[in-house]
Amino acid sequence: MMTSTAFEIQLVAILVAIASALPGVYLVLRRLSLVSDAVSHAVLPGIVIAFLFVHDLASPLLLVAAGITGLLTVILIEALQKTALVREDAAIGLVFPALFSIGVLLIARFASGVHLDTDAVLLGELAFVPFDRLFWHGLDLGPRAAWSMGGILLLNASMLALLYKEFNLSTFDATYAAVLGFMPSLLHYLLMAMVSLTTVGAFHAVGAILVIALMIAPPATAYLLTHRVGYMIGLSIGFGFLAAVLGYQVAQVFDVAIAGAMATMAGVLLVLVWLFAPEEGLVARLRRARYQRMQFAVDLLLVHLYRHQYQEKAIDERDVKCLPDHLNWSPERVRQVVAWAQRSGYVRLREGRYLELTPIGEKRALQILDMQK
Repeated sequence: MMTSTAFEIQLVAILVAIASALPGVYLVLRRLSLVSDAVSHAVLPGIVIAFLFVHDLASPLLLVAAGITGLLTVILIEALQKTALVREDAAIGLVFPALFSIGVLLIARFASGVHLDTDAVLLGELAFVPFDRLFWHGLDLGPRAAWSMGGILLLNASMLALLYKEFNLSTFDATYAAVLGFMPSLLHYLLMAMVSLTTVGAFHAVGAILVIALMIAPPATAYLLTHRVGYMIGLSIGFGFLAAVLGYQVAQVFDVAIAGAMATMAGVLLVLVWLFAPEEGLVARLRRARYQRMQFAVDLLLVHLYRHQYQEKAIDERDVKCLPDHLNWSPERVRQVVAWAQRSGYVRLREGRYLELTPIGEKRALQILDMQK
């Protein structure tokens, strides 16, 4: 039976997963997945500077400063990219280590006695979520993180509902969006604001690593199953939900960190879909490649038989035992191709060893020869 504590932990994780999946879909589609990682690390100097003013790790000013720093990170990345001197991935790799390093230096110089870096930015701890509660006139309203992430989820959902077509158009054709007057640059910064707000709002409870995992892994998993944005958003939410719930169960069974287990499950779901997706999965691609190789070999056999179909002097060209020499195939390969051609109704055996084309096989051979002309 699920306890209230377990329910609250999973509720917060699910809210984080859904809130992260909404902007994460567009990060994956725009090939900006590293931005979430950049924002989650680059906010450290903003947190440190705010702490130096308020001297309180629980102050909401830290989150405000982190959000501002996250937007600054995106602006600096865009500015570097627009110089055309570096690519976007290189700009991300230059900006967020620089800002993160500034935060580390500020901690070492002014806040060395405060456990600010890993606890406030990187790790988080979902197990502590039920202890940080919101009270109103003495009434316990539940975990504070549930309310904050619920608000962020509502904001992200409202933004996408209002600007769904605009986000889609600017994602796939920014030039056309600009011609229509949709201001793709503004839409880009709105998306980055959603990413920054979601990352900053979530990492205090669940940690930056889990936010990154839930923002990128579920949309990337969904992308392997569909290229329609609406379906991709729905699947991303579903995979985020599964990662949160299954990750909690894994953490309970193996007594490991909850956030780490959830991030791991997000990766496991990605690998499973990558392997077994019906269209883009590795197994499907290997099966499709095998079919194409076999179909090519069958076509080659049909053309060979057609050219010698009515030549009585070349009857050995249609002899199954002689085909390995004529086609330069191994006997096992000949056996597989002939069996495939027979199942497809292209050829039949005569006298137990000579192949001849069926009407369907002859028609297929003529089509192949026509395509070669």
